[in-house]
Amino acid sequence: MVNFFAELKPRHIYRVGAAYALIAWMALQLVNNLTPALKLPEWAASLVVLLLIVGFPVTLIFAWVNQLRPDAAASGRVSTSKLDWALMGALVVVCALILYQQLAPSRTVTTAEAPQEGAQSARAAPATEAGAVSLAVLPFTNLSSDPEQGFFSDGMTEEITSALAKIPDLRVVGRTSAFQFKGQNQDLRVIGQALSATHLLEGSVRKAGDRVRITAQLIESNSGVHVWTENYDRQLTDIFAIQEEIARAIAGALRMPLGLDQGQNLASLRPADQETYDLYLRGRAAMRARRPEAYELLEKVVARDPNFAPGWVWYARATGFGPGDRVPRAERAARKAIALAPDYAGGYGVLATGASQDGEFLEALDLFKQALARDPDDPEILNGYGVNLRTLGYLKEALDAAERVHLLEPLIPVYTFLRAETAATNGMLDVAVRDWLAGRPNITDGMRFLLPAYAQLGRFDDAIDILSQSGGSPGPARPPQAQIDAAVQVLRAAANKTSPPARLPDFEGPLLFVYAYTNTPERMLEFAENDVKAGNLFIRYVWWPMPSSLRKTERFKTLMRDAGFVDVWRVRGWPDLCRPVGANDFECE
Repeated sequence: MVNFFAELKPRHIYRVGAAYALIAWMALQLVNNLTPALKLPEWAASLVVLLLIVGFPVTLIFAWVNQLRPDAAASGRVSTSKLDWALMGALVVVCALILYQQLAPSRTVTTAEAPQEGAQSARAAPATEAGAVSLAVLPFTNLSSDPEQGFFSDGMTEEITSALAKIPDLRVVGRTSAFQFKGQNQDLRVIGQALSATHLLEGSVRKAGDRVRITAQLIESNSGVHVWTENYDRQLTDIFAIQEEIARAIAGALRMPLGLDQGQNLASLRPADQETYDLYLRGRAAMRARRPEAYELLEKVVARDPNFAPGWVWYARATGFGPGDRVPRAERAARKAIALAPDYAGGYGVLATGASQDGEFLEALDLFKQALARDPDDPEILNGYGVNLRTLGYLKEALDAAERVHLLEPLIPVYTFLRAETAATNGMLDVAVRDWLAGRPNITDGMRFLLPAYAQLGRFDDAIDILSQSGGSPGPARPPQAQIDAAVQVLRAAANKTSPPARLPDFEGPLLFVYAYTNTPERMLEFAENDVKAGNLFIRYVWWPMPSSLRKTERFKTLMRDAGFVDVWRVRGWPDLCRPVGANDFECE
């Protein structure tokens, strides 16, 4: 064996191997960086790796046969220097590093591996899981001379985010939460921690005439290291190609497969022309700001390009600002979007929301699942699915969905509040109050949630403080002062374990919970009963721990039948707190 290693030295085998490894390393880096930019197929990098592996022993054999230093071999001097040992060690290290970078998986759980049934279809690997890659796209800065072009830079941010969300192994977080940092110059590490993002994408957009310049850079949030950066100076007609290139380049930088079939693109849903696209971005910005002109703008979009599926989805969402009955127009628009783009989640989400508002819960749950199968991380769709589950009493599944929404959008108050309400229905009142307060609710929010939560926790003084604060300026959500004063008396009696006042006004709205501490606790159900009579089936409080005794009454059973929940349970399965009794009855805990 010693003679074998001695024979390697005069033929420079160590040095040839080390040089080959270095050249191979450089070649791999070049291929990995050029593959997204040149739109090479995904197997191109694998082919290069295979050729380099095959070429390695061939090169060593060639060096041996040609005896690069035959004079040294003939001289018999076969001692091995420290340099040769160092080169051999470096060769081993470089080869191991190359193999690790090419073969090591980029994450431990993929979307394809996530369960697809029930609430589990909405639960993929958390963004903070060890080894997982999560990306947040920060709002691109508008560098155009016209500040009104902010809608265009915001639109670019959302479009690039949507394209990146199609990469199977990439968890895109903070689609809306990231806009909380618009115009702020905060430390990227702080932003990454707030959004639970391992990487951040930031950039700028400068639009001038018929040209646009987009700068984008991918940053590792913990270290601030720039992983990738590029400038794009193109015609406006190339805007979709730029979105595609950015998304592919980021996938390449993060070493993630695109998961596309032949001929597919990440930025695939494109309008017919740039003017239509501008109208679409303007309409979408107006819709997010709840401005009435959103309807007119998006109506023009679908008139100009009736084959643009996202235009129909956003038009459906904006029909509430239009004339007449919005429901049939929204449904027709959503079905048009599905017909044009069956793999696009938006149309299914619109139909699911409409079905749930009409009390068609089985249809709604099925449509939500179809939408989530196409985009499992859409927070708006996932939140709607979770709210429906909670309303129907599927409390654990609802909590799973609410937790997932919070991971994806940690800075949106409405999602924080809904997660708190879902935690409360699961008996986690301490956690619920903590989360609710983290969202900085106002007095109206406190009346709706904190009052019954504090009372259930026995924190009657805190509930009384909120009631006292509500005595400010009047508003539609503020109960009459006589009801507030009576509620304070009831809660003080509960705190002192004395009898409540004999004469009480009729409590309404957010004060109905007070009946739980009177001699007529069943009147708490009036809130839900009135909702069902009015056609609003998203009833509150009935699944809280507080009215558990009421769920054993016939009045509660009648409420569940009138709301249509029992019919859903018999088909989908019984909720967490209820079970069938015989053929036609049921009981709840």
